[in-house]
Amino acid sequence: MRSDASRRLLVVADSDSYLKWGASLATTLPHRRWRTRVVVIASPVAPSTRQLAAALAGSRFEPDDVAVIALDELGDLLDGFAPDAVLLALRGPFVRVVAPRILRRARRPVLLSGFPGLTIPAVRKAIVYREQTDLVVLHSRREVREFTSLAHESGLRAEFGLATLPFLRVRGGLKGAGPTTSDASAGTGGPGLDIVFAAQAKVPAELDDRLRVLGWLAVHARRHPEHRVVVKVRARAGEAQTHAEAFDYGDLVERLRRSDAPPPANLVVEDGPMAAQLRRAGALVTVGSTAAIEAVAAGVPVLLIDEFGIAPELINTVFIGSGLFGSADDLIAGRWRRVDQGWRRDNYFHGDDADDWVQRLEGFAAAREVAPLPVLPRTRDRVGGALRAAYDRRRMLGPFDRSLTGRAAMAVGRPARWLVRRVRRLRGGAAEVPSAAERRGSVERGGVLGDVPQVGVGVAQQADALVVGQLAADLRRNPGDE
Repeated sequence: MRSDASRRLLVVADSDSYLKWGASLATTLPHRRWRTRVVVIASPVAPSTRQLAAALAGSRFEPDDVAVIALDELGDLLDGFAPDAVLLALRGPFVRVVAPRILRRARRPVLLSGFPGLTIPAVRKAIVYREQTDLVVLHSRREVREFTSLAHESGLRAEFGLATLPFLRVRGGLKGAGPTTSDASAGTGGPGLDIVFAAQAKVPAELDDRLRVLGWLAVHARRHPEHRVVVKVRARAGEAQTHAEAFDYGDLVERLRRSDAPPPANLVVEDGPMAAQLRRAGALVTVGSTAAIEAVAAGVPVLLIDEFGIAPELINTVFIGSGLFGSADDLIAGRWRRVDQGWRRDNYFHGDDADDWVQRLEGFAAAREVAPLPVLPRTRDRVGGALRAAYDRRRMLGPFDRSLTGRAAMAVGRPARWLVRRVRRLRGGAAEVPSAAERRGSVERGGVLGDVPQVGVGVAQQADALVVGQLAADLRRNPGDE
């Protein structure tokens, strides 16, 4: 039996936000009981060298500690490192690709998964993607409550563990929230003078709305030349993100600088770790980013712009009751907000003594030392077999999947997926106009679901029909789980 001191955790990540989350969560494990290692799976959303350094800032890992490996190399790594547990710090569809590979191994390790940020409202698809992991890590009492209820209602097997958002702990956050009233002045209430706008890839989605945001920031910058107004971006042009971004703020600011009405010089665009920005910040502005939680933890006042509404697609419904929402006029005037204490206790600031994810993990690890853990079945999206698996793998890996089966499955799977979506729209009475996300491309199309050429592999027409039928049936049976 392995002693506690030699237990091992392997973190398998894909995008920058999941890498940041996975490395930070691993850093909070008891050092004397766990050895940890982090790898990134090569894919179109793998972080750049700059993003890698930013994601690891504040964790126990350095960029040189993190290897980028092909998915097919994972088996050899598992053999060599022999982890007791694997944290799949991956997007949901990628968890569904990687988990079965590990579950098939003899005396498999404990499998964990989770989310790098805000997950309210809880959605069924998020559980479906992670149903083949032993433990799903969540970050607030409210998240655990809502996901537990949803899993029960949906008949899905899932166990949830509570962990303080890890980058709050490892970066020395969780400071006092300060008063709950708004600051009516244009001064700052944080440690620095910068006004930091936390940009998001998906929100707001439309070009005109992004230009409106930049316009409000520019007005504030002109009125308050003593402050730098920093547009904090997650990626630079050409770098991938967890979610595809149609209109890059850095590019927009550069375009405005060449226009007849350029923004003031104290409106700047910067990247790098959010923790570093918050150390210089007097206030943080966003629409619905996890950065708002980091700012509250660091004692920095916040303003959540509500000009675009409050809705799940804006990733801001979790902040209802927080006291942090405000208008464009509040932004221009510098009326920042402090969080409501009642909201704070139920959302992300429960205190470390309530965390139980390590205890649950170690319970699974101890059970594994007595007897092999069971193979967790997939109860949803089972139709399609190996063809569906090849399709899912190609979706996530894109050109990094060099298998013939993946290219063939994608060549027939994409039309099937399009057909199912079109039928669904027709049945729902919706206009046959593609959504903005479909026009621009989702995260999977960040080099993944681009045009895939037809592959001449000598497949009979009957086999083609079978593939399309299987995939279409699977997608039709599970709407919203693509």
